[in-house]
Amino acid sequence: MSEQHTPEAPRSWLLDRPLRGFALPTGRIGSLQGRLMGLLNGDEQDEASTLLAARPGEHVLEVGFGPGVLVQRTLAAGARVTGVDPSPQMAAQARRRNATAVSAGRADLRVGTAERTGLPGAAFDAVVSVNNVPMWSDLDAGMRELHRVLRPGGRAVVTWHGGARPRFVARRMLLADDVLDRIVTSMRAAFGAAELHRGDRLVAMLAHRASGEPD
Repeated sequence: MSEQHTPEAPRSWLLDRPLRGFALPTGRIGSLQGRLMGLLNGDEQDEASTLLAARPGEHVLEVGFGPGVLVQRTLAAGARVTGVDPSPQMAAQARRRNATAVSAGRADLRVGTAERTGLPGAAFDAVVSVNNVPMWSDLDAGMRELHRVLRPGGRAVVTWHGGARPRFVARRMLLADDVLDRIVTSMRAAFGAAELHRGDRLVAMLAHRASGEPD
């Protein structure tokens, strides 16, 4: 008999170790972790939604959608949503949360990663990632992929816990300034320009794909 190998979980570029726990929810515990994220992260999702500013008729890609809370808000703004998340558990939970939109073809939530979305180039008006950029396996490849899938003129919003008033439970997860600088530098390398925004509950890295770029 041939030996069977279990695929290794994706690794964090920042910590250089496989994802686990809340970073990659699995099994029954993963379902509970997803529900907790949906309950506890609402204010951060609201702030990310404001920065994203999805408009009716837009096609938005969410990288690392988790339990699908921001998907729900983006759909409510009248946009269509495609999402990728490395956790099959979260993909299933997010589909249940947004079942009506999935059935209507307004939401397509699948397993995938920032580096390998499996999606066509220049297909999205906006791309958003909330609270998962340190969990990507390859930061630079992830930023290049975000740039690739955006249409010229499209916008990218990448956020993490922080800001002027971070939630108490998020304070131990704040990123050092040199790490934030590394993320912004990576985004600038992919997009040509990027800015760091310090909000109320989160920090955000913001960029646009240049309008004059070819598809």
